[in-house]
This record gives sequence, structure tokens and C-alpha cells, in this order.
Amino acid sequence: MSLSSTEKKRRAALAALPYIKDGMILGIGTGSTVNQLIEALKARKIQLEGAVSSSRQTSELLKAARIPELDLNSAGDLDLYIDGADEATAAGILIKGGGAALTREKVVAAASAKFVCIVDDSKLVEVLGKFPLPSRSSRWRGRMSRGGW
Repeated sequence: MSLSSTEKKRRAALAALPYIKDGMILGIGTGSTVNQLIEALKARKIQLEGAVSSSRQTSELLKAARIPELDLNSAGDLDLYIDGADEATAAGILIKGGGAALTREKVVAAASAKFVCIVDDSKLVEVLGKFPLPSRSSRWRGRMSRGGW
């Protein structure tokens, strides 16, 4: 029996739950697999202090799940950032950035001590680069100052 795309994403999201502890401030990425993670957090009633979102879409889902959203400037350093990827190899090399939230995702990830990537087998490739990636230039380097977005 073949699993649906949604079920694969749900299972990938569930695999991230052991990394999440009650009382944590979590950085959360953007995308269909992350949407499944937010649903799992809601269903499991994990008591987060809050979450720092990487996109408006994620912010809306956090609000609907009654997970407090925090601003990165007030949250400070994060223990954990969870996000998906556009492509991944079996060796764990990733491509991120095919979506619209790349800059915010990078900023939140840089403020986190650990990054957990949630992907299902549809993202696995032998050679990275199956689709064009956006090229962005910014003055941001490494860690964002606490001055805001």
C-alpha cells in the first residue's frame, strides 16, 4: 500500500516531536511538511512557551493552533529550529530556498542552536538542483542584529 503525500509529510513531522520539549521556544519554518508539524503540536498539546515563525503563513497556522508567536528580537537565542527542505540527498545535503520565505528562514535558523529538517522520500534526490533557485543578495551576515526585521 502506497502512502499519500499528506501522510508521508505527517509522518516526517511526527519524527521531529521527540526533539521538542515542554516550555521550549521553537523556531518554525514554512511549507506543507511544517504545516503537518503544527497540526501535530496542536493535537499532542505540547506546551511551548512560544514559537518564532519564518512566514506569515506559519504565523497564521500558529495562531489557529493557539501556539503563542514570539518576535525573534524578544525571544533571543532559540534551542531548536524545524523546517523542511526542497531537496535532500541520502547523505543529508539539502537545498532550501525554493519557497518565498528564504531570508526569514535563514535568520530564524541562525538564531537556533539546532536545526531539524523534516522531509519525506519525495524530497530525496541523487543529485541536487532539479529546479532553479532564487539568488538573493542581502547585507545580513551570520547573525541578525537585535534591531528587527
